[in-house]
Amino acid sequence: MRSDKGDKARIPLLERDQVAPEVAAVYDALLKQRGVVPNMFKTLAHTPPVALGFAAFLKGLLGDSALPGWYKELVATRISVLARSEYAVSAHSLSARQKGASEAQLAAVKGDFEHGPFSEAEKLGLRCAERLHRSPDDIDDAFFAQLKSVYSDSQIVELVATAAAFELFPRLLGALRVATTPIPEAVAGKKA
Repeated sequence: MRSDKGDKARIPLLERDQVAPEVAAVYDALLKQRGVVPNMFKTLAHTPPVALGFAAFLKGLLGDSALPGWYKELVATRISVLARSEYAVSAHSLSARQKGASEAQLAAVKGDFEHGPFSEAEKLGLRCAERLHRSPDDIDDAFFAQLKSVYSDSQIVELVATAAAFELFPRLLGALRVATTPIPEAVAGKKA
């Protein structure tokens, strides 16, 4: 796993009093929801339209809708493990936990999910994420037919969009050397 410890951040983190009012509102919402403002947003705040766009995208993508938010956070965690992003693994583990994922599910998604506490459909979704990580061509017609046998079209769109999005974020964080967000002790064990 790529560690950001010891690497100097390439872009300074902006605190709430240093950002545009509309970005400060995002900080407030993140603090209320997660108990912490992720360093990714403190970096993105240098470009308010990007910070606001990412916040809106992630809210729509990772909330409960066709698929539960906790499961999409586990998909994001799995992709982050495959991308070897310590930052993203930490961030999405916390979010998955806050949205209701169990410690056993978190442990399995970081290792051998095939033997973890998941339904066959959930395992299939995690396999889909792994295939997408290798190459979109690995989601061939036969595999897509398996997805269609257990997931609706909207669930498939959310699943693939989640996996694809978390190919982007670890690269962004790694290239900018964004330090893993410290998680306050009071937040680490709390479920939202």
